[in-house]
Amino acid sequence: MDWMRKLVSTAALGAALVISGPAVADTLVEVDSEHVNEAVPMPTFAVDAGWPQLPENMILGQAPGLAVDKDDNIWVLNRPNSLGFSDIGADNGQSIACCNAPPHVLQFDQEGNLLRSWGGIDLAPGESTMEGEGRDAVEVGDEQWPANVHGLYVDDDLNVWIGGNGGGDHVVLNFTTDGEFIRQIGTRQQTEGNLSQQYLGNPADIHYDGESVLVADGYINKRIIEFGAEDLAFEHLWGAYGTEPGGGTRDGEFDQSQASSTGDGGANPESESFGDIVHCVTRGPDSTIYVCDRRNNRVQVFRETADGVEFVEDVVIAEETGGTRTASDVAFSPDGKYVYIADMMNGRVWILLREGHEIVGWFGRNGRYPGQFIWLHSVDVDSMGNVYTTEVSTGRRVQRFVMTGMSE
Repeated sequence: MDWMRKLVSTAALGAALVISGPAVADTLVEVDSEHVNEAVPMPTFAVDAGWPQLPENMILGQAPGLAVDKDDNIWVLNRPNSLGFSDIGADNGQSIACCNAPPHVLQFDQEGNLLRSWGGIDLAPGESTMEGEGRDAVEVGDEQWPANVHGLYVDDDLNVWIGGNGGGDHVVLNFTTDGEFIRQIGTRQQTEGNLSQQYLGNPADIHYDGESVLVADGYINKRIIEFGAEDLAFEHLWGAYGTEPGGGTRDGEFDQSQASSTGDGGANPESESFGDIVHCVTRGPDSTIYVCDRRNNRVQVFRETADGVEFVEDVVIAEETGGTRTASDVAFSPDGKYVYIADMMNGRVWILLREGHEIVGWFGRNGRYPGQFIWLHSVDVDSMGNVYTTEVSTGRRVQRFVMTGMSE
């Protein structure tokens, strides 16, 4: 089928001023989009090129986590360690101008103002030192702050959950709104494989609903694991199709080059096991759980039942895609009618009907200008239907897409 490319219209941009509140007309920019199934209305968007309002001299690093809280504030997980000496010359004395590295956790309001920021090893239990130099350096100690943060969730109590996929980062940490440590799942430097009920293997994502904690245990291990909300006691674990996790574990520590390797033979949307990056876990409407099997270009949908979880269906996204692959994150429209799936390699957000998961259209493309993506990583939605995204690798930004209306 030949799909017609459709850009957000001037009229839609005007509508954004009415329905989106804080958006400003002269910062809204058209985005590439396509309405695939014209029998179904599709949400339309324009990117707010003036969002967020970063403090003077602050520069973002890679942004591997994103969450919109119950008050419609936007939380971004940042990697200050991804910034080089020329990025943060003001920090290292190399520049008389800009810039400074931000902390790991940033909270913005709807206007894009920074409300709070915190992060770092001083907030987590334990202490470690590096012994040796270069590639021979070894971490010695029990420091629990991740070497490379990955995945962010903010629950209804405004407590923050963080994972990690760096060397030895087999832990999920839980903090208060202001960064006070509460508790943790797993222990850094300790992992025991897909069947462990105690230890993790580079967890990628977290979802907490007040009754249990779901973890996409997904860069070393290949599974979903569930813990009790109160005592974090083990409850359940599963792999692809709701069966016992298979496919083994990653051999050695993960590095970014493995995220785009074709050494696995390419995506296999029919694989009986999860691929080697189980990238997201998200609870959806009607007791559903969505799991991003990124390397296999699919989202697996499950339903929670009194007896555990049952597999519902595979949602395949751009099956033939290679490189960093697709299906990196999932979010839902406020009314639950639409599913948004972030596609890392193709640089777009797919829009699907939740009922039946038929593709309605998409927006975005690869590139560095507003409304475009480099290593699109995370997606979330606020109560007004505005969509937020973050990027890693050399993308290093968060973007706000203002919902402008519906394309008939």
